[in-house]
Amino acid sequence: MPYIAKEDRVKFEKPVQKFADNIETDGDLNYCISLLMHKVLKKRGVKYQNMNNIMGAIDCAKTEFYRTVASPYEDKKKAENGNVSELDKIGYKTDKYR
Repeated sequence: MPYIAKEDRVKFEKPVQKFADNIETDGDLNYCISLLMHKVLKKRGVKYQNMNNIMGAIDCAKTEFYRTVASPYEDKKKAENGNVSELDKIGYKTDKYR
């Protein structure tokens, strides 16, 4: 869950912004995410539980990003450009196509 207390966010804002300012490519982003995961794992100790916790945090961050950023964007584009097909319609019965 990325919704930590506002006072806890302060220590991350400037370093993360500086970090983000240097990311220019998807490869850069992937590297930085991977490096962060590696550094957290080294700090916590290389063991399965810590790997599992880190992967869970990454997966939840990805899911929350989709839910709050990507999905609303997709909905906006769908409203602007229309459905791909009748299967896109909310509540559409797909039994007809089985």
